[in-house]
Amino acid sequence: MIASHEHLELGQFIPFIYHHNMLVDPARMNAFRDAIDFAVPFGSRVLELGGGTGVLSFFSAQRAAKVWCVERNPELAEAARRLLAMNPGTERVEVTQADAFDYLPPEPVDVVICEMLHVGMLREKQVPVLASFKRRYLEKFGAPLPRFVPEAFIQAVQPVCQSFDFGGYHAPVPSLQDPSAPQPRTRELAQPVLFQTACYDEALPDDCTWQGEIILACDGQLNALRFITKNVLAIIEAEQRSIDWFSQYLILPLAEPLSVLAGDRVSVAFSYTMGDPIAALTPSVKLIS
Repeated sequence: MIASHEHLELGQFIPFIYHHNMLVDPARMNAFRDAIDFAVPFGSRVLELGGGTGVLSFFSAQRAAKVWCVERNPELAEAARRLLAMNPGTERVEVTQADAFDYLPPEPVDVVICEMLHVGMLREKQVPVLASFKRRYLEKFGAPLPRFVPEAFIQAVQPVCQSFDFGGYHAPVPSLQDPSAPQPRTRELAQPVLFQTACYDEALPDDCTWQGEIILACDGQLNALRFITKNVLAIIEAEQRSIDWFSQYLILPLAEPLSVLAGDRVSVAFSYTMGDPIAALTPSVKLIS
């Protein structure tokens, strides 16, 4: 049933109207601009997969000699051409309406930018697109691979007590949270626990399967899990730091809430394929006696 409903998810095909929210997000825009300024050498060749409105190709064009901007959605590809033409330096950007699963640039590139990112690596096709790209790129051009922006991702899960009461109406529904905003409806029951890391220049996982124990730090009703994805856009080794951007947090209600005490241990398990719809993430949570 999940696969048959996949066309109802945004997936790789994000409508134009949603891109305004990305453009007005200072955390996203500033982090990607800084990462591109660091990762893209002057005079280099850049490929952007899933170009959207073209803003990341615009940042790249301020440094690169050539940028290929690939966008599957015909409406967005046309919008990218129109918007890029309004901005300086974009004569170096070539917008192509094509599927990132199939496209390869006409010549080797130095940097690949891909922002098909969603919390948990769900919904959007970041991981399968880049896995496909790497395989096809090596077959056509050979090693080395280009540099990737983002370079890596880190994922964590956190048990929480979440208010699902809305004007007196109880509705435990999945929700997304702004990582930079206060969340008064969420009470943390333990620190986030790491469950997955991956680097894009290494072999990428097809799925996410995890089972582990979490020790709770306080009493409460454990009725949801919060999923956290940190995107490492660029690693600056000389300064011992990275440029990071967090996807929106995902609050996922549990089918059966648990009354818990500080010091209790819970077993958490889940498994899904990268790019699956959110409905594919169905964790089990049990108290360990």
